Amino acid sequence: MRLTYWTGFWIFLIDQVTKYIVLYVVDLESQPNQTLDVFAPLLTLRMAWNRGVNFGLFADFDMRWVLIGVATAISIFVLWWIRKEPRSRWGYISAGLLVGGALGNIIDRVLHGAVADFLNMSCCGINNPFAFNVADVAIFAGAIGLVLFTDNDSEKKTT
Repeated sequence: MRLTYWTGFWIFLIDQVTKYIVLYVVDLESQPNQTLDVFAPLLTLRMAWNRGVNFGLFADFDMRWVLIGVATAISIFVLWWIRKEPRSRWGYISAGLLVGGALGNIIDRVLHGAVADFLNMSCCGINNPFAFNVADVAIFAGAIGLVLFTDNDSEKKTT
């Protein structure tokens, strides 16, 4: 479980530091079109406040506290689930990725009323209109990892 907590801690910290830099150091909201090319078109910083769920779905509804509650409940469930029986090392890491990312987005919703998304990647003539953040990547990777690494294999660890 320590591996889960440490992974979650570092993901949460990296997520919050990157959001702080984008919001207050780079001040992306004051940039022209709220966009800054880093390595165009592969990586662009594009400010987007996500009040909804994935891809801004349901953003027109005031779901802030519902989404905070759902993310908190899922995080608690994941921690309970992986504690229930020993998992592989990658299972613990995956849980930490998911929980750390969820906590990062929960803090955004509490402080700003929405999740700060700013990473945009396009390639090969395809213009991606969506933005995301470090927490989103961690949640996605953690969820995939929990699907792939929850069997009890020879790497079992109880701490």
